[in-house]
Amino acid sequence: MADATIMGLSTLGVTFGYGVETTAGQKPATFTQLHRINAIGGITVNPATIDASALEDYVTKTVAGRGETGGTWTVTVNFTDETEDEWSDLIAAYQTAKAAGKNMWFETIAPNLTKSFFVVAQPPEAIPMPEMAQNGLMTVEFPLVIVDPKGMDTKVAFT
Repeated sequence: MADATIMGLSTLGVTFGYGVETTAGQKPATFTQLHRINAIGGITVNPATIDASALEDYVTKTVAGRGETGGTWTVTVNFTDETEDEWSDLIAAYQTAKAAGKNMWFETIAPNLTKSFFVVAQPPEAIPMPEMAQNGLMTVEFPLVIVDPKGMDTKVAFT
């Protein structure tokens, strides 16, 4: 029988949370789990191009420039009184961290991966209003401003 990881990984059991730096610039030692996450957007780093053409060139020549993330990253949450409390606490923790010159990190744990995904990001200033649809689940999209897509690193268990 083939190994399930060779066939691909399911998103079942994925968890998501945040941590605040204790020491500015260093990954937090503790992370708080957020609940009822419905979707976590992906982050692609696309290289910008820099025109390296000279006057004698008949065809534009380019070189790779800095990577571009698109700027924001969306996390969709099943909106309840409990998730509103969690995200209000998150926004307050971010404001305290920001005032102290520290960042907020987000961790995505996939149970079948050895490492987790980490992103330094800034949450919105307030909880956005959810979209309302007939006979639908009330969800809210939190647009996080990407500061630094750290990539994969050692997992930190949620508290």
